[in-house]
Amino acid sequence: MAKNGSKGGGRKGAVCSRSQVKNPKTNLYTKRNTQTGKFMDVKTTGGKFKGVRIEK
Repeated sequence: MAKNGSKGGGRKGAVCSRSQVKNPKTNLYTKRNTQTGKFMDVKTTGGKFKGVRIEK
């Protein structure tokens, strides 16, 4: 289970009910809610979202 640790320590574990998938057209990662299936956010600076699992 993901928990927020001490101040400045950061998150321990993955964010629940979130996943990310790479868009092949833009080569950017998109965050998605796994319960509803709706897309939530796009990572515009490149790279992956931190602490979010990748869909296969």
